[in-house]
Amino acid sequence: MEVDAVHRPMEGVRVLEVAQFTFVPAAGAVLADWGADVIKIEHAERGDAQRGLVRVLGQEAMSKGSSFFPIMEGPNRGKRSVGVALERPSARRVLEDLVRSSDVFLTNFLPGARAKLKIDVEDIRAINPDIIYVRGSGFGARGPERDKGGYDSTAFWARGGSAAGVTPPGADRMTRMPAGAYGDSMGGMTIAGGIAAALFQRQRTGEPSVIDVSLLGVGAWATQYLVNRALMVGGPLPVQEQPKHGSAANPLIGAYRTADDRWLEFSMLQPGRYWPEFCRVVGREDLASDERFDSTEKIMANAAVAADIVAEIIRQRPIAEWTEILARGEGQWAAVQNAWEVGQDPSLRANGLIAQFVDADGRERELVANPVQFDQTPASLTRAPQFAEHTDEVLREIGMSEEELLQLKIDGAVT
Repeated sequence: MEVDAVHRPMEGVRVLEVAQFTFVPAAGAVLADWGADVIKIEHAERGDAQRGLVRVLGQEAMSKGSSFFPIMEGPNRGKRSVGVALERPSARRVLEDLVRSSDVFLTNFLPGARAKLKIDVEDIRAINPDIIYVRGSGFGARGPERDKGGYDSTAFWARGGSAAGVTPPGADRMTRMPAGAYGDSMGGMTIAGGIAAALFQRQRTGEPSVIDVSLLGVGAWATQYLVNRALMVGGPLPVQEQPKHGSAANPLIGAYRTADDRWLEFSMLQPGRYWPEFCRVVGREDLASDERFDSTEKIMANAAVAADIVAEIIRQRPIAEWTEILARGEGQWAAVQNAWEVGQDPSLRANGLIAQFVDADGRERELVANPVQFDQTPASLTRAPQFAEHTDEVLREIGMSEEELLQLKIDGAVT
């Protein structure tokens, strides 16, 4: 146990999560990866609303013939689920006992729902003055939209600047997020980091924090370079259409299409250094001494011509061959990978960032691990809970007798 605690710094921390979907629950999953005991309160009848998303982005969300449900597994692995109808008076004692035994209260319920259920900051702090209270929201805890709900497609992607940043000028449709729960996952990681800092502060000063993280704030943070530039110039930035190949001053930056209609992304920021090497590894040494490209200044001045030549070279071979050839140089590049290829990525696997676990049906599965590791030790994952799977276990831990537990079930307060 002592060895585990070295690699699981949240060992001994209890998190009480009253949240749905991915944004805030993803934070609980990261904390569980780090060793926290995360108790997920789900409504006694309806559960987490995300359990009902059988199709996501037009695709089946569940593994056929099994209970494996990636959209629930990712943001809920390692937790314990307790089914509680918080609106029922007899459930109040359950909530209060769980609050008393917890270090962190984590929620994404809107202000009206928090007030109705009496789970706002003042309500929870009246039960446990030392608890760290964490709110995830769409648009922040203050301002005109504090009561407005939001998803990552609206608050993070659209409002936060990413959608405009990746939609080409004149496009007939907006570019969508590249993955479901895209901003939610980044936001959950952000919340987890905030909780870690708050736990450190409480240990150091004795003062618990109230933490706020919004999807809009995470979205603006992700696009901060352009936002900061716009603030500097005092207005909208000019729309810049990128060259088809390379960049305006460097042929070794940007995406190039291969013979099998795949893509390579180059990011060799020093053209004078990497151009001769590139020419050598692709078998075109003549280009390194070409009078149009034989100095850094000339490469930059003739970047458009050089980029067209590079594009023609890359079009001659499939991506598998280029992966082998380009690995012989030191310049920075990457194959543009699809979701399956990311899951098989050798560096992710070498670093334990694709983690194995056993699902509820006893089958071995894999999930992407959170990107933070301690002492070079991969996270050890366990599956997400089934709905209300741990109700009896957790309530017995906080001192409920069998008679009390039965009465709560009869009342419909717990499942």
